[in-house]
Amino acid sequence: MRSPGSFIVTLLAALVGAASSQNITNATWLDTGDTLQLSADPTFHFSLLELLGMGVYRGSDAADVLGAADAILPSDFTSFNSTFAELAARKQVQAFAAKNKVNARDTFFQAASYWRQADFFLHGNWSDPLIDLYWENQTACFNAANAALPVPGVRVTIPTSSNFSAIGIFYAPDHTTSAKPTLLVGNGYDGSQEDNYHQVCVAALERGWNCMTYEGPGQPTVRREQNIGFIADWEKVVTPVVDYLTTRTDVDMNRLALSGISMGGYLAARAAAAFEPRIKALVVNPGIVSVQAGYFTGFPDELLALFDSGNQTAFDAVINALLLNSSTPSGTRWGIEQGLWSFHTESPFEFFTLTGAMNLTGLYDKITIPTWTANSTRDTSFPNQSVMFATQLQNITNVALVTYDGPEGYHCQVGASTSTNRDVFEWLEDVFE
Repeated sequence: MRSPGSFIVTLLAALVGAASSQNITNATWLDTGDTLQLSADPTFHFSLLELLGMGVYRGSDAADVLGAADAILPSDFTSFNSTFAELAARKQVQAFAAKNKVNARDTFFQAASYWRQADFFLHGNWSDPLIDLYWENQTACFNAANAALPVPGVRVTIPTSSNFSAIGIFYAPDHTTSAKPTLLVGNGYDGSQEDNYHQVCVAALERGWNCMTYEGPGQPTVRREQNIGFIADWEKVVTPVVDYLTTRTDVDMNRLALSGISMGGYLAARAAAAFEPRIKALVVNPGIVSVQAGYFTGFPDELLALFDSGNQTAFDAVINALLLNSSTPSGTRWGIEQGLWSFHTESPFEFFTLTGAMNLTGLYDKITIPTWTANSTRDTSFPNQSVMFATQLQNITNVALVTYDGPEGYHCQVGASTSTNRDVFEWLEDVFE
């Protein structure tokens, strides 16, 4: 019989091999050769492509992103973080120096995006002061840009019946008080509501819609300011936010849609399915049937068996050793570090256990509103789950399953947000006509 130590060494070697083949955790993405690679590191490529795609909605400048891509060293988190911190600081200075309101607004938005990128790979060390400093910088820059909008977004803090407050930003397309269709947008595992402004809200405002972003436990600002990790029962977040919307005369509650992005696809479906009848249409990108199944995709059988055995000490030892191994790819390392931080646990076993509660078992028949979901063929975070999700919906006459492939086929269609927004708003306008 092998000793526990030798077992861990053997399993670690298998894990590193699996990770090197991009088959472990939700944090690596398949590249099929039809998209220009912005980094030899596939995780960095994905982040850079996402940021580049935000430029169409004033979230970045192409030259900035391409310059950063050239400077960042693959697999080097410090290189990624420091490159964007330097870029963000430079943009912030330019924004303060701008005399024209539009110039300042656009440059502050860019600086905010770059501060968020500077923070992105920091979460392996919870005591790093840059985690809070960079977020304070991004918030200050975003707020300065927001204040210069023709109709500034309104930040709100929303009490709940639980041990946290939800936070949100409400954006209106104009100053009128007439009731308008409204899209409520929530992100997932790592994205912020400030990201959502550039990904979705600008498109909504251009079409005459209100757009409200929000965050709950585990998400960037709530995690920092309230020190609470993700919860599975997301209706505790959404219902108080919907309560807030009912207080506004410019919201048409008969035309209220809820959108969930990335892991937010589970969060939104859970809230809309079982607990929030005031939502009239659901948009999930992607559809998710089980968060844990997505994270376990590609795990070696030995690791799954170790997790199923309930041996927390041994499982944590293997995962922690994986994080310290220099051969571990960026996606694997980031995926686990981000999970520990956002679920607020130092135990990998506990993190993966908490994801087990995030599934829609027993709830599909409660989803009765029109539902749109994206099926991205390159999505290795939750592969094929959108198809499974749509198949489970039996009590709806309007279920749209839209497939994205080729360069548009990454997780959440990063880099192709205009295509997604076109499809979503065409569908929503048909639903609410």
